[in-house]
Formats: sequence, structure tokens, C-alpha cells
Amino acid sequence: MKQIHIATFGCQMNERDSQTMAQLMAAEEYQLTERMEQADLILVNTCAIRRKAEEKTYSLLGRLKRLKRKNPGLIIGVGGCVAQQEGERLLERIPHLDLVFGTGMLYRLPELVEQVRRDRSRVSRIERDLRFSFPAEETPGIPDRGLPFEIKASVNVMQGCNNYCAYCVVPYVRGPEVSRPSSEILAEVKNLTTRGIKEVLLLGQNVNSYGLRREGEISFATLLERIQGVAGLERIRFTTSHPKDLSPELIDCFGRLTGLCEHIHLPVQAGSNRLLKRMNRHYTRETYLEKIGQLRRRTPALAITSDIIVGFPGESEKDFQETIDLVATVRFDDIFSFKYSNRPQTASSAFPDQVEEEEKSRRLKELQAFQKKITFSKQQALTGTVQQILVEGTSKKSSLGWTGRTRTNKIVNFPGPRGLLGKTVSVRIEAAGMHSLKGRLIES
Repeated sequence: MKQIHIATFGCQMNERDSQTMAQLMAAEEYQLTERMEQADLILVNTCAIRRKAEEKTYSLLGRLKRLKRKNPGLIIGVGGCVAQQEGERLLERIPHLDLVFGTGMLYRLPELVEQVRRDRSRVSRIERDLRFSFPAEETPGIPDRGLPFEIKASVNVMQGCNNYCAYCVVPYVRGPEVSRPSSEILAEVKNLTTRGIKEVLLLGQNVNSYGLRREGEISFATLLERIQGVAGLERIRFTTSHPKDLSPELIDCFGRLTGLCEHIHLPVQAGSNRLLKRMNRHYTRETYLEKIGQLRRRTPALAITSDIIVGFPGESEKDFQETIDLVATVRFDDIFSFKYSNRPQTASSAFPDQVEEEEKSRRLKELQAFQKKITFSKQQALTGTVQQILVEGTSKKSSLGWTGRTRTNKIVNFPGPRGLLGKTVSVRIEAAGMHSLKGRLIES
């Protein structure tokens, strides 16, 4: 059997796309390998949202030249957002690269690889194919052909974005917003549960706007209700949410739908109204805080995480301190924070008042140190509580036996007997770390 190695950069959307690549190539008799030197096919799934991820892509591609020299039959391909953004320029820049396939060509991957292999040609395809998920009846089996057994799965509900935030390249590399038919989504979820999946993560650039631009389609809140009714499914999560489209109907789903986990990722990006307007985010600090209040009044135990950019063009110290103040007000469970970086085609890349790199670094360090204290206090507050843990596997970073997550998306490591994979168990939290918790199984 041929061997495939997939390197993934970026977000959960990319992780899902990498799983799809593995499934597509498994049907062509390719087996996953962690060792690049053993691979007959290496795919690099790229992200263009931040410059650092793009730089990692080029660094890895440079290192692959050595493997290509040792094994001329090795096929090296690049997919994802950098592939969509650069196209044939990647082939010009990297002579040992064989294949470039854009975000719209994901489901054409097997035939593109075969074209490279058969013709010994170099191929670049970045046009758009409207498919963005397996039809349910064609979803490859997860445990087969070198793919790991899982109890969680990601399901695409939409792709693309129409928001055109000033800093974001997604609309340019993933195209306009397209919602997938709810009938297909439900069929895929049902299919997954018959294969042992207990938790699904619904993915989209802005899941809150699901169905709004597809005539006759249901809303995202209604989709959640229908997925809740799938037999065998225990947990539902979703990401990512845009604050402007967070409806009262969706807020009401928390606490009402027993399968919907008490966690929401709600990117705010900045705490200054002036910056939010420049970012083209379509909400204010005040409306964001009001929606946070509505969420917490509906579900007091809700965990809330967010994204924040520091050093956006024109950000003053006053703007930055308004962001710090918002973080102090909301007290997020955690944040993903980044220094602003110019991205091709975006509006902000042409803004004249760029912030110095040294100042960006200072602000990021201050923000992360501030949030770190909040995150740790939230973790510590869970000691002594009993949490329902869906067991995901054995613990890799601890001598403790098992690892899983609370409904609020906190990682918990704990000892226990064999046979717990995929089960939901009660665990008393005994110690808190910055990124995980330790607990003890409560025997039923």
C-alpha cells in the first residue's frame, strides 16, 4: 500500500480538510504515515490568514527538497489557502513541487494526483468546484486504511464568507458564503453516529449565518435542533460565530438543547469601537457586551473564548487599553491572540498607519499575560467540581491514563480502567493547570 503524509497549518477548517484528503486518498489505497521519509505522497495543507503560518509553509517546502532528491518518484502537493492565493507562482518558486490545488479543488484531489503520476507533469488548479463535503452515502469509513479511530468528527455546514473584514483573506481564498443543504448535513451526522461518533463539531467561517442566503433553508438554530434528534449523538459543538449574526434564537439553544455543549467561540478582535469600524466588523463594543450578557443570563456556566488582534493599523495605546478593558469585563475562558499581519488583497494592507513590529510584540505580551491570569483562575475554580467527560483517548502528555473534555471544552486527564474510550464518565477535578485539569474517576 502507498504511503501518504499530510502536514496541516491553520484552523479547524484546515484540520477537517486534511481529514478529507486522507479519506479521499484512502480510497486510492494510500495509508497515512507520520514519517515523511516513508511517504509516496506528501500534501501540505496551508493557511494564509496569518503571515507566520504562510512562512511555515515555505520553510517546510524548502526542507522537502532533500526528500525529493532522494526519491524522485515522490509527489509533493500544496493545497489550502496559500495554494489558492498563489497558484502557479508556487510552481515557479518551488521547482521540486508537483501539484498546487486550491480550496475549490479539494474533492478533485485523487484525479489530480493521478494526473501528476501518470503524465509526470506539474499541475496547478485553483478554479472552484462547488462541492465542499462528501455526500453522506460516500463518506469513507473512519477506522479503515490507516485512518485513526475517533469518537468525534467535524462536519462542514458551509464554506466561504461574505463579511470582508478589513484584515481577512478568507473571502478571497475560500470564496463567497455557501450553505450546505441541511438534508445532507443531517444524513452525514446520522451516518457518522452509526460508525461510533459521539460528538460532532459543525464548521463554517460564520455558522451563525447558515441558511440565510439559501432560499427555503432552515436557520442554524433549527439545524441544531434537528441534529440534536439524531440517535446516538451525545454532544454538539460549533465554530466559528460572528457576533453580528448571533441571534436570540441561537442564544436560546444553549441550555435548551441538552446535546449542545456549554461553550461558544465568539471572536471580538478588538475592544475599541473606532477599530471595530475600521475592521468592518459591523458591531460595536456595546452590542458585543450585550450579547455576552444575554448568553450568560441564558446559560451562567457557559464558557466563552475569543480571538483578538493587536497592532491593527491605526491602533493607538488608548484603543489597545480599551481591548484590555473589554477582556477584563468579559473574563473570557481563553483567547487566541495574534499580532496583525498584512495579507494580500485585504483592505487593511493598504492602510497607511501601520503599527511598528516592536510595539505589536509589546502589546501582545501584555494582553497574553493579562488573559493568562484570568484563564488560570477559571481553571482553578473547577477544582472540587464533578464534570462529565467524554473520553477521547489515552493521555499523551501525562502519566495519567485517559483524556477527554468537559462540556465547556476543558481538557481533563485522569486514571481509569481499560475500555473507557468513547464513554461519558463522571470525574472529580483535583488539580488545575493552565491548559488542562487533573481528576479522579467517580465509579458508578
